[in-house]
Amino acid sequence: MIFDPCEQLSADERRHLQASRWNVLAGRLASHPFHSARLDAATALDDLATLPFTTKTDLWDNYPFGLLAVERSELRRVHATSGTKGRPTLAAYTAADLELFRNVNARALAAAGAGPGTLVHNAYGYGLFTGGLGLHGGAELLGCAVVPVSGGQTARQVLLVRDLEPEVLCCTPSYAALLGEALQDAGITPAENPLRVGIFGAEPWTEPLRLRIETLHALTALDIYGLCEVIGPGVASECLESRAELAAGGLGGMHVNDHHFLVEVVDPFTGGVIGDGSVGELVFTTLTKEALPLVRYRTGDLAQLHRGQCACGRTSVRMSRLVGRSDDMLVLRGVNVFPSEIEAVLLASPELGPHYTIVLDSVGPMAEMVVLCERAPNAGQSASSEPELAVQLSAGLSQRLGVSARVVIGQAGDLPRTEVGKAVRLVHRTRDNPGFPPELVRMMDVR
Repeated sequence: MIFDPCEQLSADERRHLQASRWNVLAGRLASHPFHSARLDAATALDDLATLPFTTKTDLWDNYPFGLLAVERSELRRVHATSGTKGRPTLAAYTAADLELFRNVNARALAAAGAGPGTLVHNAYGYGLFTGGLGLHGGAELLGCAVVPVSGGQTARQVLLVRDLEPEVLCCTPSYAALLGEALQDAGITPAENPLRVGIFGAEPWTEPLRLRIETLHALTALDIYGLCEVIGPGVASECLESRAELAAGGLGGMHVNDHHFLVEVVDPFTGGVIGDGSVGELVFTTLTKEALPLVRYRTGDLAQLHRGQCACGRTSVRMSRLVGRSDDMLVLRGVNVFPSEIEAVLLASPELGPHYTIVLDSVGPMAEMVVLCERAPNAGQSASSEPELAVQLSAGLSQRLGVSARVVIGQAGDLPRTEVGKAVRLVHRTRDNPGFPPELVRMMDVR
């Protein structure tokens, strides 16, 4: 279902709308203390690549309201990031920004087959995190009914899914896996699971994890992309047809709402613009945001773009699922490693569950990568013992990554679970911090 006619613009119509909106934005920012000097080099949209980037450091340096482009009296809501890698990053919204936020999330739900009367189980966190309220607003605009359960309290979520029979699940992919296991533990088989489609985002995830979630729930798992600084969820989202295209061996990908959020891909090291089909860092310019517009904002997220009309009728540029984040990249003995590559190897084994933690252990004289994972709950008495399977996985990781890793396999439930917020996939163990979570210490010390 197409929610907004702008999703089907021709290439010429889209470019004309982007250029018109860029001219309005540049005019608004011409006297802004932060943006004015940066905009001197650009008089038209074709000049955009000549402008400097905006970075998270710029947001931190101007925290909290130094980059506002409207009077504070025009604000209607403020969201923020968790601030786990620095000061919180603020996102401020005018009434028009909130309408935009609802609109792009309604598009995502419509692309997933939702419509008036669809019951949506929303297990994204509410509050300063944008996920819960973003999908909530979009669902209501589309005419859906929302179960605003938020994150955590998994036993209660199982009860609500069983009793209310929602059709759409919205949450992080790691929580979708956890909830799927909990539903099965409660005796609700995939065939009895009422959920038919899931909209999962807020953390990088791989195709093997998608397949594992689809098996746990017997649903179609769709990707959604966003970030607090740009708008929240709804910057890009996958449709049912694009998912089917990917499953059939095509490119698939998420539709970027690029007449609102103009996207570029740049080399993460040089900053130079690179072409479609090559993996690079996503850079966004918010063409229509009022409160906190951003010009060439470096996201740190790595993906690739491709163009061409989708079977669903949408014509915007599509982006791949995230390869990872530039700041999540591990450099171990000169080799670049992304957590998503490790996840792909682990979840290729049906003997393992979907939960894992990567530990960069620097306690000893040489840094070591240790991958902690678990047996699948239904693995039973597998032909492979834990030591045998660990050796096989270690060899597989070495072959794919070009660097060795020690693999430790525990039983289902050994690793700590994340019920609220994003899953923590990567932790560092150092001499100054040797006593991180005791569950991980116990597993780490298994030899």
